[in-house]
Order: sequence, then structure tokens, then C-alpha cells
Amino acid sequence: MSDIHVNWNYPTNIRIGSGRIKELPDICKTSGMQAPLLITDSGLAAMPMIDDAVSLCRNADLQCGLFTDVQGNPTGANVESGVAAFKAGNHDGVIAFGGGSALDAAKAVALMVGQDRPLWDFEDVGDNWARVNAAGVAPVIAVPTTAGTGSEVGRASVIVDEERHVKKIIFHPKMLPSIVILDPKLTTGLPPNLTAATGMDALSHNLEAFCAPFYHPMAEAIAMEGARLIKQFLPRAVADGNDIEARTQMLVAASMGATAFQKGLGGMHALAHPLGALYNAHHGLLNAILMPYVLNANRQVIELQIDRLARYLDLPQAGFDGFLGWVLELREQLGIPHSLAAIDIDASDADKVGRMAVEDPSAGGNPIQFSADQYSRLFTNAVSGQLQ
Repeated sequence: MSDIHVNWNYPTNIRIGSGRIKELPDICKTSGMQAPLLITDSGLAAMPMIDDAVSLCRNADLQCGLFTDVQGNPTGANVESGVAAFKAGNHDGVIAFGGGSALDAAKAVALMVGQDRPLWDFEDVGDNWARVNAAGVAPVIAVPTTAGTGSEVGRASVIVDEERHVKKIIFHPKMLPSIVILDPKLTTGLPPNLTAATGMDALSHNLEAFCAPFYHPMAEAIAMEGARLIKQFLPRAVADGNDIEARTQMLVAASMGATAFQKGLGGMHALAHPLGALYNAHHGLLNAILMPYVLNANRQVIELQIDRLARYLDLPQAGFDGFLGWVLELREQLGIPHSLAAIDIDASDADKVGRMAVEDPSAGGNPIQFSADQYSRLFTNAVSGQLQ
């Protein structure tokens, strides 16, 4: 099992295996790209893997450009700059390369290069997506370098509206990358703390999708197995970044989480989105810290489901208490802080956070429809570390 090379077409064409980044030029050509724009974030821009990927394409006679003006929580301004670079270079497709931020920004750029309306007109509310000129959306190839968001198999991007200090979800079906490369070698340099935070983000996707109160057995089954892979392989990936099997399985689990959450997300994300916008904190780390607090707040309606998941994961103690205990132990093992205060977030904006959380689209998938006041109290508990 340590050397996996397979091709999947669910939810899109996924190529899995060590070293498969070498297939990038051929994938560009079969996708109709002669002049792709590789979009990554500013932190990854200096890494050799970026130069290597651009060189691979250019050596194959592709007019490959590079855009790196993407920050940790990508903004509307980042997307506008990317669109300008796409048009200036006469590009015909996008290579989304990096962590969730880079992938989200790249997918939004691909959406916007053929639109006349502003980005926020395509927020995932009602049928806003129908406003998109679908013929103008550029094709996307996705190459994740973290095992977290699963944005490589998603049809949406989370972008910060800087004027309103809020994260907005931009959606259209054609934002789904046509081909994904899951190459574990690209993730081996990720530091342990980021491996832990992104891996816990993947767990939050699988867990919230599993608990969302909607009917989608396929997503539910994927979420269960995604959680099992994370239980087995995340500690290994954090302990040894060069463990190729663990890195491969974590990439798969992250893609599974994003595939599953078409069933829904929940309170972890409803809080993490406003906190990311207000404090510019790492999305995965926020979900990791919030996880036990949101689980506990939903306990009365998810106990049976969580018991089923605990038994599937073969935890030493079944039931909700056994599962919650495992989450707490896993966080401690991975070095995840127990409270938001530990990452310098205080409760002074509790009312604002509560209002933003209840308005976040993810709140609709929470097992209990919390009020703004309930979200405020939940946030305050997570700040103080009070797990009730």
C-alpha cells in the first residue's frame, strides 16, 4: 500500500501517486491549455517546487505564467490582480497550485476572467451562480500541496470581502477543477504544525458533513472513511513528514472531506469563517480548536450518529464521550491549543462573531440551528477553554 498509483473520476479526474507532478504539461495540453497561468500563494512562491512546475511546462513549449500575489486568507483584491495577470499574459487556463488559499484564489480567478459582474454577485446565495457567463470560465487544473481544505475537488472558493471584513463563499459548478494531481512528494516539506492544522481541517470537513442533517448516504459513507484515514495517518504524517504513505492517505482524506461536505458543513465553519476574516487566523487551526466545543453544543441531536462513527473508528471507548475524548487526545498529541485565547483571540467581539456566524452559509448545515446569542456563547467558551 505504500506506493499507490491509481486514477479516479469521482468527483472529478484525480491522479494519485508520488511523482505525478511530471504529468502536468501533458495534462495542460489535454485540457486545451497552451498558455496556463500558475497561481500560488506568496509563501509558497519561493519554494523549488514552483520553479520546477513552471519549468516543466515551459520545457514542454507551454507559455506558462506565474502569479503569486495571494495571501493566507485570499481577498477580492487578490482575485482582481490575478484576473489582470491572466488577461495581460493572454492565458487560456489556470494551474491552481498550493494550499487551500491558493486553490481558492485560483479557482475564483478562473471564474472571473470571463465575467462582467463583480465577484460578490456570485456569492453562494440562492441562484446567484446562474448569473455566471459559464462560457467565460477558464479551465482549472489543481495541485494541492497541503492535505486540508480539499479545495481541489470543490466547486466554490472562500474569499475575504475586505470592505465588509467578512468571508464569502463564491460558487459555480464550473469552478470544479477538471483534473487533480495528488502528489504526496509535494507535501513532504510542510512543517508539523501546518500538517496538524490542515489535517484537522480535513477532519472537520468529514465530521461536519457526517453530522449535517440532510439525506446524502454517499457523502456520509465517504465522510466516515475519510475520518478513519485521518485517525490512522494524521499522527504519522505529523511525526514523520517524509512518510509517503501517510502523506498520500491524508491527501485522499482531504479530498474525501470536500467531496462529502456537499452534504453540508456546520458550526465549526460558521465560526471559523468570521474569525478568519476578523483575525486573519489560520482556517484549519480555527476548526481544530473549535471542534470539541461545537461537538458538545450539538450533543443532544448527534449522540447516536457519533456513537456509530466511534464504533466505525474502533475507538477504545464508544459513544459520544469516547469520541470527544479521542478528539481531545488527538489535538493534544498534535500540539493543537485548547482555547482560542492561546492564539490571541479574545471575546471582546463576541456579539459580532455571533451575528456573523448565524449568517454564514455553513450555519445551515449545523445539526441545531443556533441563534446569534448561542454562537456568541459558544465562541466565548472556546476563547476561555471552557468545555461544558
